Amino acid sequence: MYVGRKSDEVIVVQKQTNNSELYQIVGFDAEYVERSASAKGNLFQTARTTTQCVGSLSPGLERIRQAAKRDSKTRFSSLLHHMTPDLLSGAYRSLNPKSVPGVDEMTWQAYGKGLDERLRSLHQRIQSGHYHAMPSKRIWIPKADGRKRPIGIAALEDKIVQKGLVWVLESIYETDFLGFSYGFRPGRSQHRALDALHVAITQRKVSWVLDADIQGFFDNLSHDWLIRFLEHRVSDPRILRLVKKFLRAGVSEDGQWSKTEVGTPQGSVASPFLANVYLHYVLDLWVHWWRRHHARGEVYIVRYADDFVVCFQYGSDGRHFVKALRTRLTKFELALHPGKTRLIEFGRFAAANRRERSQGKPETFDFLGFTHICDTRRSDGTFTVRRKTIAKRLRAKIQAIRIELLRNRALPVWTQGAWLRSVIQGYINYHGIPGNRGALNTLRTELCKAWLFALRRRSQKSASLSWGRFKKLVSTWIPSVRIVHPYPNQRFSV
Repeated sequence: MYVGRKSDEVIVVQKQTNNSELYQIVGFDAEYVERSASAKGNLFQTARTTTQCVGSLSPGLERIRQAAKRDSKTRFSSLLHHMTPDLLSGAYRSLNPKSVPGVDEMTWQAYGKGLDERLRSLHQRIQSGHYHAMPSKRIWIPKADGRKRPIGIAALEDKIVQKGLVWVLESIYETDFLGFSYGFRPGRSQHRALDALHVAITQRKVSWVLDADIQGFFDNLSHDWLIRFLEHRVSDPRILRLVKKFLRAGVSEDGQWSKTEVGTPQGSVASPFLANVYLHYVLDLWVHWWRRHHARGEVYIVRYADDFVVCFQYGSDGRHFVKALRTRLTKFELALHPGKTRLIEFGRFAAANRRERSQGKPETFDFLGFTHICDTRRSDGTFTVRRKTIAKRLRAKIQAIRIELLRNRALPVWTQGAWLRSVIQGYINYHGIPGNRGALNTLRTELCKAWLFALRRRSQKSASLSWGRFKKLVSTWIPSVRIVHPYPNQRFSV
């Protein structure tokens, strides 16, 4: 037993005597993986990042992080007292003020009236065990393939508690998560994942790529397995009970409540973190163990939430890995998506090898909004990976904005211009990577045409709007296309 004390705050951590419990859960020598993961110098396997600045909200969380970092077998038995009013206040202020309200219909602004009293009451209910999570309001948003994705919107107080809970648990798990896990972690954005994948393919021995997706991951996540995984590091029953309340709160759709026995709502504050914990034990540790014990050649993985790409030196490793992965996921009540999981020949030798077999150009794969293509540099003819915006998503984006411009064509021109500028700039901020200027120019050109068409439909007088006058509007409101992200190797060298 280790007790750390500072002023009137006490941290109690309980050390495990052995690793047999985790071995029974994950089914391999996890202690070996955790010990190996402390090696330095491999950006694709074991790079770590510090947790976000929650220590500034509670110094106790920094001490928890240090204790978790010192010993990966430590279990924390006293955590709930870190859910202080100050932490809850910080959680409230970190939420998006413009987010859609949940079933309580409480907005961020309305909750802010009398905030101190509300947070004191919330803190008291959490500490006394009288806090109850409300069901998530389910809405449906369209996907690129025409289907709809269910999104769960939590009540405002639930968002606050979930955010605070995530901060407390992140102080432990950010020391455990492996370097190739990028989804919804502090300082590990989509572009970090894209850069890691680009560098792996271009600078390592990669000839095959597995583009994988777990089918309905958030809808099929097992509550029982998740709690067992959390218990490996957390022995505070009050924290575990709080997690269970969120998992079992249910969903409300059109006024009808339904029970949730599996899964966690997409869109909730805690879901991304809980998903990372689940996949840390189900996938990350196992992949790290598998490539050290079964792979003939080099193996690299980049995971963003439930989407991940695995790179192989040899195709035989890829085929054996897919078979083993299917068995692995089945054990934890998951499955690979049959239409989104492919093992393809991809890399510096793919074009030549396929040309010899008369198989045409190497196949492409999509990851985090970009299509990855085998290509050569114009300067010296060496191999590179060209990345461009997924064409289907680009067309869908343009069409959606066209409809919105026509729907709001009667609004003042400056209102339309300000909105369109924010949309285009946001798109550039994400898609402005080297080699993707063509897609950005297409978006800008098509939206300028759509805006001119919408303005000319405002009235008979507006129908005569000339291109010369419109160009002044474009120069005022529409941002120019530019590349905002560096080359992947430049970001990694920093």
